[in-house]
Amino acid sequence: MTTPIKIKPEAIEARSFAIIKEEFAERTGLRPEDLPASHFAIIQRVIHATGDFDFARSMTFHPQAVTAAITALRAGMDIVTDVNMVAAGINQRLLAPWGGKVICRIAEPDIAELAASRQATRAETAIKEALKTRPGIVAIGNAPTALLRLLDLIADLPADDRPRLIVGVPVGFVNAEESKQILTHKDYPFITSLGRKGGSSIAAAIINALLKLARAAE
Repeated sequence: MTTPIKIKPEAIEARSFAIIKEEFAERTGLRPEDLPASHFAIIQRVIHATGDFDFARSMTFHPQAVTAAITALRAGMDIVTDVNMVAAGINQRLLAPWGGKVICRIAEPDIAELAASRQATRAETAIKEALKTRPGIVAIGNAPTALLRLLDLIADLPADDRPRLIVGVPVGFVNAEESKQILTHKDYPFITSLGRKGGSSIAAAIINALLKLARAAE
C-alpha cells in the first residue's frame, strides 16, 4: 500500500510537474531535452491534466504554432471555444492583462435557434458565429463536428482573417480521429492530439500552457 506524501497545497503543482519530468523518458521513450522546450511545456501540462503519458506521442504541432499563439495572445486577441467546459478551464487571469477574452456561444438561445434552422449542431453553429469576431485562437475540445465545420469555414477566409492558431483536440469515436488527421494536413498553425483521445481538459491545458509561455516571453 502506497503512503501519501505530506505536501503543502501550493507546492502540489510544482511537485507534479517534477514527477512528470522525472518519469517522462521511462514512460514515453522520449527525453524532454529532445523536444522543443515549448512543446515539452505544453505536453507536460496536458499530462498533468490527464495523468496520461500517451499524449507525449500523440501531440502534434505545426512548426509555427507556439509563435503564432504567443503573438495573438499578447496582441489581445480573443480565444473562442466550442464548449463551456473548455472556457471554464482557461486561466482568464493570465489572459486579462493583454485585453483578450474567452468566448463560448454554445449556450446562447439564439445559437440553439440557428442550429435548428440550419440542421446543424449547436457546437458548429456557435463556432461559425463566433468566428465573426476574428478571434486569435480557436480551441475545440469536445465536438468533432465543430472542428470539421471550422476547417471548412476558414478555408474560405483570407489569411489575415483566419485565427492565428487552431487547437483541435475533440474526443470520441465518430469523426474525432478523422477530423484531427485532416487538421494535420493544413498549412496554418495548429496543435492537435492524434487518435480518439482528447477532451475539454486537454484543450484548456494547451491554452493555459500557451498563456504561461506568453507570460514568460515578456
